[in-house]
Amino acid sequence: MEKVTDWLLLWQQLVTAQDRFWNLGKEKKKENKDFWKGRAQHFDKMVQKRWATPDASREFIVSSLKAHRNATVLDIGAGTGAWTLLMAKHAARVTAIEPSNAMCAVMEEKLAVENITNVTIVQGNWPNMTIDPHDFSFASHSMYGVADLKAFVEAMAQITRKTCFLLMRVLFANSVMAKAATHIWGQPYDSPNFQVAYNALMQMDIYPNVVMEAAGGWEPWRHDTINDAMGEVKKRFGIESDSAHDAFLIALLETSLREENDEYVWPVGNRSGIVYWDA
Repeated sequence: MEKVTDWLLLWQQLVTAQDRFWNLGKEKKKENKDFWKGRAQHFDKMVQKRWATPDASREFIVSSLKAHRNATVLDIGAGTGAWTLLMAKHAARVTAIEPSNAMCAVMEEKLAVENITNVTIVQGNWPNMTIDPHDFSFASHSMYGVADLKAFVEAMAQITRKTCFLLMRVLFANSVMAKAATHIWGQPYDSPNFQVAYNALMQMDIYPNVVMEAAGGWEPWRHDTINDAMGEVKKRFGIESDSAHDAFLIALLETSLREENDEYVWPVGNRSGIVYWDA
């Protein structure tokens, strides 16, 4: 019989592996270095492009806020403020936590343009901070860099009067990266994601509800050659100098990616989903 997975440990391992990828060829991140400096505006444009079409996540959050008048919301890892601005229009007050100076600057500009005055921006890293209680707490894709998911979630629950919401990437079971992860690591998760977090929550004796998007939403990866695509995969799995998996990866990519305008385009590999529970 298979051993029971320690989902909290798996989450920690995936965060560590992901951190190695993002710091590849660089000095280990320093606390005063802003990863998003020079990238925040581009990130905001990508979010705006994704938000050009309706989705179930936004509809659900807005309906939840409308059902509780004068609610206060904590937005953890607010980025350039897309969710903050949306929730501020339906809440009495929103506190937006964001560690990046560059992200905060873009968010402040957007709040000023829309004349939104019921938002307080707090610069800091969750969960290593003290925040007053709020009715709702919300985190959109901002938990992936936190190895201690248990601490992240418990801190949310401690300051939440009503409901905690986590919006995360849901990896398709038949996606290219899931197949690669299964071959290389023996399990189908290439990074911290919805499935791992959902099971980790149940391991913590939390049994959340789910709102799942109807379709995939993120822009597909594109590469000039199959070898470039394989290089991307090998970097993400930390096996650049290991050729043991090359034959499998080449075959997988050649049968999965499509050629379009002299590029190799990846199939959509994920969608988004919300888990939520009363604190």
